Amino acid sequence: MLQESPQHIIYTQHGWADDHRHIEYLATQLAAPTSKIVAPNLGYWRTWLRIEPLIDRVDAIATQTHAQHPHTPMRIIGHSMGGLIWLEVLHRHPEWWPQVESLVLVGSPVGGADLARMIDPFGWGIGIARDLGKSRRGIGVAIASKIPTLIIRGNVDGGSDGTITSCSTQLRHAAVAELPGLSHPALRHHLQVSDTIREFWRDSAQFQCDTCDITAQLIERLQNIEGMTDAHQRDFYRAKVWLKLPNGITLRTWKNPLGIPHIFAASPQGQYLYGGFVGWLHTQKFWQSLREIEQEYS
Repeated sequence: MLQESPQHIIYTQHGWADDHRHIEYLATQLAAPTSKIVAPNLGYWRTWLRIEPLIDRVDAIATQTHAQHPHTPMRIIGHSMGGLIWLEVLHRHPEWWPQVESLVLVGSPVGGADLARMIDPFGWGIGIARDLGKSRRGIGVAIASKIPTLIIRGNVDGGSDGTITSCSTQLRHAAVAELPGLSHPALRHHLQVSDTIREFWRDSAQFQCDTCDITAQLIERLQNIEGMTDAHQRDFYRAKVWLKLPNGITLRTWKNPLGIPHIFAASPQGQYLYGGFVGWLHTQKFWQSLREIEQEYS
């Protein structure tokens, strides 16, 4: 009977260099006895190659499950690359959106992983790096505007979970929960993560969402510069003020020893708001976009 009419379908998806066991365990801590857990194992080594076959695999499993339970509400949890995979699957299937009660992205670099961009700065296709360095904010914002979405991120060094920068997890319309002291691997199964998801399922309104004020709009504009990857805030103090906006926000620029241009946004009080960088391939577009921002916001 459970197989015929579960209360919920809980989809979980592991990420890069991992298998299904940790994220499936997390789901078992959350699932009611009448729920069905779907936790595909994509294969450890396959996660090092290309993301498209992984998306196809999850899509096929979800499509088959949906055909078996076409009216059952869905809850989705993706860790790291698993969250990116589910953004792509949902992008393919907007007809599913009304049935998705929640989407939880745990340590997922929706803006693109900076480590991946460093490994493959030209997007040549070195392993999975090109796919992980790609920004999926465009589809993420569209999805989060229709589906209750929660971003869970760790913070072990003031700007990342040790693997994924905090900035790269940001997504307009999504609620945010930052868990200090939790590393990227710990986010897969930690009790704080399951407690946070449970609270979100119970009452999503208690979680703070990203706003859409002028600061958020400016940050989103920076994030949308071609080739932009979210940077760690450790280099914020190196940057020099390039532009001060009428509202007191400053844009600060810096080049690392390899000549990679960085842009940082700071509050009127000088506090870090956002940081990003582009590779050599997009340097000209980077400066062109900054000059356009200067004209728009000055």
